[in-house]
Amino acid sequence: MSLNLAILLETGAASQPQRLAVIHNGRTMTYAQLNEAANRFAAGLAGLGVRAGDKVAVMLPNVPEFVVAYFGILKLGGCVVPINTLLKVNEIAYQLEDSDASALVVDEPLLSEAQQALVGAEVCHRGIVLGKRSPPGCHLFSELLDRGTAEFDTAQTTPHDSAVILYTAGVSGRPKGAELTHFNMFYNAALTADHLCRLTETDVSLAVLPLFHAFGQTCVMNATLYAGGTLVLLSRFEPDKVLQAIQRNRVTVLLGVPTMYWYLQHYPGAEKYDWSSLRLCCSGGAALSVDLMKQFEERYGLSILEGYGLSETSPVASFNVPPSITRGQPPRPGSIGQPIYGVQMKIFDQEDGELLPGEVGEIVIRGHNVMKGYYKRPGPTAEAMRGGWFHTGDLGRVDEDGYFYIVGRTKDFIIRGGLNIYAREVESVLLAHPAVSEAAVVGIPDEVMGEEIKAFVVLEQEEAIGPEDLIEYARKRMAAYKYPRYIEFRTELPKDATGRVIKRLLKE
Repeated sequence: MSLNLAILLETGAASQPQRLAVIHNGRTMTYAQLNEAANRFAAGLAGLGVRAGDKVAVMLPNVPEFVVAYFGILKLGGCVVPINTLLKVNEIAYQLEDSDASALVVDEPLLSEAQQALVGAEVCHRGIVLGKRSPPGCHLFSELLDRGTAEFDTAQTTPHDSAVILYTAGVSGRPKGAELTHFNMFYNAALTADHLCRLTETDVSLAVLPLFHAFGQTCVMNATLYAGGTLVLLSRFEPDKVLQAIQRNRVTVLLGVPTMYWYLQHYPGAEKYDWSSLRLCCSGGAALSVDLMKQFEERYGLSILEGYGLSETSPVASFNVPPSITRGQPPRPGSIGQPIYGVQMKIFDQEDGELLPGEVGEIVIRGHNVMKGYYKRPGPTAEAMRGGWFHTGDLGRVDEDGYFYIVGRTKDFIIRGGLNIYAREVESVLLAHPAVSEAAVVGIPDEVMGEEIKAFVVLEQEEAIGPEDLIEYARKRMAAYKYPRYIEFRTELPKDATGRVIKRLLKE
């Protein structure tokens, strides 16, 4: 039995070759053109010695070439490793090494960080640059397309073969690669399109969520292409550009994180744009404020449907399906909805016993959407998957009708603007500064970002450094969304009998 996620694109190219697949800054590509470019890229990779089963990292913004590279790698039988475009050299190098990537596809403006990572990489020796300048030892993206052929025989991968490795904070430790199969990714996209959003070939989806992220990749890119719709790509979120794109392209579907909806709600010039084409707004990645949901609906007449998922679950696990689709109960504000078809969710106590409705415990998940495991990490995989259930690290409850609610986290990470930041990673950077003796990082409430990053720091004796200088030190060594925005110096940190920092006391 074979299944390759590239079938999403190939089916559209076969059934409606001249239909618009992608729009970006006035540039358009039909399904036939997109599929041919992916064929050429696959053939070009093969010409460089990349083979089926190889991991290929992709560090590109939301541009058509991301889609081309993604499906080209899949057609070759490779595994895509999307890399956050905000990462710094050490973070990039870590993911290249950890994933065993044999090649890196990178945007030219990101070369200053990526090239240093490539130089020190023991495994990844092939650089493919999207742009006009190719450093020694690298190849231009356009050259691969020119060398490739319009026809390519897609590799017959199995449903259980790995299609994508998404790096995530996981349950603990450094970022780990969630290994997702062709079936994980295909079925999650298909369910999103067919059952959750009811996407059709007439839909136009705005892809402003980063495609390197599970949410944008599955729920926007893959689901839209599966349905035969059109993707409007934006490389970054700016309220005026989002509103212009909605009006200009008659966008029908908008998926975003709560921070995006906050900015749209508070954007003073929103009324001058025509939103009438929009039929569906969805939110995920972090908890959506009920007040924001109500304010948005009052201002624009559009409900925001909330869902829940993780990189490890492809990502969708639960969703507030609108009554127009279910003919059942309406969405419940503040809830992350009910499990999607074929997925089970429960609330467990600390001994992995199931709790009753209303009781708070850890959300656990099992079903077709759950990853194979963390790449090369059998220990953390076994811990996360104990008892056959994926333990999310999120605290929640379920009501009598089966609607789930998030109430907190057991994981030591922060969700800032929909992106996960592992606290220990930030602490490690701060502790590398010679003036720092101890550091503890927590998330604090923020109206715009949901959570903001704050570090409590104890300095070495006789050392002195200002908060601004320490923030700048971290900023230069971490992705822009990760460094602490606030520093508070303490003479000591609160600790328990074992010497472990009690972070809840820092939040009081």
